[in-house]
Amino acid sequence: MAGKFEVYKDGAGKYRFRLKAGNGEIIAVGEAYESKAGCLNGVESVKSHAPGAQVVEND
Repeated sequence: MAGKFEVYKDGAGKYRFRLKAGNGEIIAVGEAYESKAGCLNGVESVKSHAPGAQVVEND
């Protein structure tokens, strides 16, 4: 089963997204957005920028 982005409203009425793995585990969360369109833009940004993202350890 493939992962999915879920878009939802939080308790303060802001839009947020979370990325869930195929097993349903939450593996990433987005910030709070004022509009649904802004939230969807955030999802698209993650989708387009993450494939080549580096892993950086700040120990």
